[in-house]
Amino acid sequence: MHHAVRSRAAIRTAGLTPVPRPRTPSVASLMDADALRVLHRAARGLLDDLPGLTDRLVALLREQEPAYRTALTKDPAATWQEAHRSLRHSVTSLLDPRGARDAARRCSWRIGTTRAEQGLPLDALLHAFRLGGSLVWQRLVEETSRTAPEDVRLLVHVAADVWNFVDEHCTLVADAYRQTEWQLSRRRENRARLLAAGLLDGTSRIADLPEAAQALELPEQGRYAVVAVAGTHPARSTAVRAAVVPEGTRVHWHTGAEVDYGIVLLAAGDDELPLPGDALPGGLRVGIGSPVEGLAAVGDARGLADTALGICPEHGGTVRLADHLPAALVVAAPELGRSLADRVLGPLLRLEPADRDVLLDTLTTWLDCDGSAQRAGERLYCHRNTVLNRLRRCEQLTSHSLSRPADLVQITLALTAHHLLTAQS
Repeated sequence: MHHAVRSRAAIRTAGLTPVPRPRTPSVASLMDADALRVLHRAARGLLDDLPGLTDRLVALLREQEPAYRTALTKDPAATWQEAHRSLRHSVTSLLDPRGARDAARRCSWRIGTTRAEQGLPLDALLHAFRLGGSLVWQRLVEETSRTAPEDVRLLVHVAADVWNFVDEHCTLVADAYRQTEWQLSRRRENRARLLAAGLLDGTSRIADLPEAAQALELPEQGRYAVVAVAGTHPARSTAVRAAVVPEGTRVHWHTGAEVDYGIVLLAAGDDELPLPGDALPGGLRVGIGSPVEGLAAVGDARGLADTALGICPEHGGTVRLADHLPAALVVAAPELGRSLADRVLGPLLRLEPADRDVLLDTLTTWLDCDGSAQRAGERLYCHRNTVLNRLRRCEQLTSHSLSRPADLVQITLALTAHHLLTAQS
């Protein structure tokens, strides 16, 4: 009996399940080439029917995207042309990715810019681009199924390229949209700042008032007061501004180098802007001007707020102009105030500093105590007779009687002018 003799090669292969070998580069290249051939053939079919493809996209937008429904109602021709251009660049990029890339990117960037300027929501714009990408892919499959059904499976090999193109242009259009939106926002902010500055400076034209009202979100007609806030920058923060103006009040803030101004719309029935609470930072100075009628008079209101701010002590505080009108007269006309102080209080001011300060302090305290020598003495830690003696000496030096109303008015104003002008010097 003869035994069968088998070669080593036969032994190695017999009874073993063949293992599929990876596709070689040459096979992959052939398959990719076939897929591209199928893609290009279908893409040329889409170009031949580009108007019909555009009509389908516009119909989808009208059906699925309310923002585009509004755009189509306002300007259907422009929206159709935009969709047509975008689809043409998309399909052309399938045929010649390198040659058509820059033109396609420029087209998408322009669409993002234009739609941002028009105020179309970004979500709606991105939805439109994805709808366009889905429609192109669907038509590629339909066109291949119609002309060569056996080649549909090859489109799978180019699907990633098609959707990468869609993703790239969604990102591009979003970047263009956000950049334009930022530029428009800066432009609006700068315009609002210029309009607010014009109102506060009193240089606004009557023709600018409607635009200013819209930009500042304030009515053209209304009762306004201006608030002037000065102090170190942290003290003029948003939180401080909120504390200065009552909650719920409509106000536009204008930031200056040294002073911030709030243009405040007073509520119906309010004669004056309420004073802020006591929880304001130290060193903050707040001047509240008297009300005026209409945006056209905001420049006058700013001047009144500046006057109130000029009365504020350097260490900080709040002054509402209506509560300090005598002092406001002095601040509004400092040269006259200086002349009044020198004319009425001159002899007293020329005393030795220690003697002068005692008499001025006594006179000021007596006036603050509504003419009560008893209460003035308690504040000054001296007997009421000492207060009366000092007051009589003030009368002798100034030749003004504190019991004569006309003289008392002059002394009060002169004393106010002296204190204010000394603090400012």
